[in-house]
Amino acid sequence: MSIEYFITSLVVVLLPGTGVLYTLAIGLGRGFRPSVIAAFGCTLGIVPHMLASIVGLAAILHASALAFQVVKYLGVIYLFYMAWNIVREGGALQVSADRQQIPAVRIIRNGVLLNVLNPKLSLFFLAFLPQFIPAGTLHPTPVLLWLALIFMALTFVIFVCYGACASLARDYVIARPRVMLWLRRSFAASFGLLGLRLALSDR
Repeated sequence: MSIEYFITSLVVVLLPGTGVLYTLAIGLGRGFRPSVIAAFGCTLGIVPHMLASIVGLAAILHASALAFQVVKYLGVIYLFYMAWNIVREGGALQVSADRQQIPAVRIIRNGVLLNVLNPKLSLFFLAFLPQFIPAGTLHPTPVLLWLALIFMALTFVIFVCYGACASLARDYVIARPRVMLWLRRSFAASFGLLGLRLALSDR
């Protein structure tokens, strides 16, 4: 692995997207342990895109306008659903002192779906990973797998850090209902805007 790949991957993972927003929301609303579960779910959701890129299925997906549009609009619907689920009473970002638990399976499922239903991830990896294969490599598949595993490890660690920061702010937020209301609206608006941006995108 080159230092260029590590730094580039770090920058990409640090950029706020649906996975970061989801992990922050869970960390703030439910605490540190659920945020780690959310980070795991988001990381797991990368696997299909990684595999699709490595075996070339991503090229097929993006060559088919119909397949891309179907996956894209499923992703749009899910992002809007997440926005509604955050803003409603008792939703994902409902913060209270009693730390009402959400089943781990549900947290993981939501994280997985957020990334699986984003067709741009497969195109991103299709264009991103090959740039860091050393020239003259006879068997690129093991190298691609290794690069993919590094990217996933960075994703998990950084998302856990985001979740930890959010969970540390729980007590502050619980004591300030107006801050909680502002945060819920901000998270919901962010998911809604991401859904709108995905809906308006071509490729």
